[in-house]
Amino acid sequence: MGGLAASRHNIIGRVRDSDAWYVVNLLAGSADMLTAGEAARLREGRPDDEGAFVSRGYLVDPEEEECRYRQAYLDFLDARERDEVQLFFVPWYGCNFACDYCYQSGYSASVVVPGPEVLDAFFAHVDRELAGRRKYVTLFGGEPLLPGPTVRAMLEGFVERSAARGIELAVVTNGYHLQSALPVLRGARLREVQVTLDGPREVHDRRRPLRGGGGTFDAIVAGIDAALAADVPINLRAVVDRENLEALPALAALAREHGWTGHPRFKTQLGRNYELHHCHAAPQRLFTRLELYEALFELTRRRPEVLEFHRPAYSISRFLFENGETPPPLFDACTGCKTEWAFDGAGRIYACTATVGKDGEELGTFWPTVSRNDAAIAEWEDRDVLGIEACRSCEQRLACGGGCAAVAKNRTGDLHAPDCRPIRELLGLGVAAYAPPEVTG
Repeated sequence: MGGLAASRHNIIGRVRDSDAWYVVNLLAGSADMLTAGEAARLREGRPDDEGAFVSRGYLVDPEEEECRYRQAYLDFLDARERDEVQLFFVPWYGCNFACDYCYQSGYSASVVVPGPEVLDAFFAHVDRELAGRRKYVTLFGGEPLLPGPTVRAMLEGFVERSAARGIELAVVTNGYHLQSALPVLRGARLREVQVTLDGPREVHDRRRPLRGGGGTFDAIVAGIDAALAADVPINLRAVVDRENLEALPALAALAREHGWTGHPRFKTQLGRNYELHHCHAAPQRLFTRLELYEALFELTRRRPEVLEFHRPAYSISRFLFENGETPPPLFDACTGCKTEWAFDGAGRIYACTATVGKDGEELGTFWPTVSRNDAAIAEWEDRDVLGIEACRSCEQRLACGGGCAAVAKNRTGDLHAPDCRPIRELLGLGVAAYAPPEVTG
């Protein structure tokens, strides 16, 4: 056994607007507040007087730590093999909305409804390839809840096939036709319905109008009301950029007025508006990941009632303070070809929702013939913090997990490039937001 050194997995940073510092080590499962002097001493690899740096796993024998790192990686792989798989099914890419930031805006807007033979082939693929695995299916789009008898017949067939197998169903919808689709959806083992609402009426309707013109806010709100009244779980998503961030307090007030925030089947998420496959029409509206969380931090300080509607994650900060412990080490943030697959009504197979429908990203077919691009799939399967060269020496890798593979490939052309997250800065914000005042002052 060699001498002690600072762990390669220590994330040390300053708490926002404070003289306090923090240290997080996900391999050791430890997180603590530090003084400036303690932070400097730990960075230099010098022990503290009480021996806490050693007992908490911040000062380690490097060889012993490397053994624990390898074992934790094997444990991560084993856990992922037992984890639930999410399968996305995109029946078509057409949509009745004309959102000004849609990442699928370059896709075909036509709606070709897949017939029973396609649905049978999809579920046969699921039965064959994922026998014995926990799994659920998410209907995605385009917009999967369009009206009309042919579309609704497809929806009924999908619900029937998933329910017959005991597979839970989730739906990602713009919510415009949610109310009329509820009688069909209630025949499913329904996990949740995700609906997007970008603010109060004026803000939302400007960003998410109907394709032929006209507002969508009122129909969506009526659909959410009806769903929650029927005890259907709602995951309300707001896509945020510089245009609508300040509308979040009004959206929070709306959710309170309608009784949504008090409903046990209601939850929220914020999506960052960013470029994926196409250049954004108004790039000046976009936040970087850190800019968004900095803006949320300032907004919630001015308008704390927003926290009743949504509590930002700030990387692992919310988890840490809500659970009183660190999450497990994240060796891979990309679920594509591991615990996530995407399929479309044309019979094609993709790695994830960020690639589904994009030309050249197909990984195989399930209909009308069955095929599989094993080399391309292996490239997705091999991507993690051990396989990404830039991640191997980064102390933040077990909180970042290498980020999104699709974003990395779009930016660099290399699936095994990192999509780095500003973990240290986000933790500094999160500790300031959620730690008791006595440890941040």
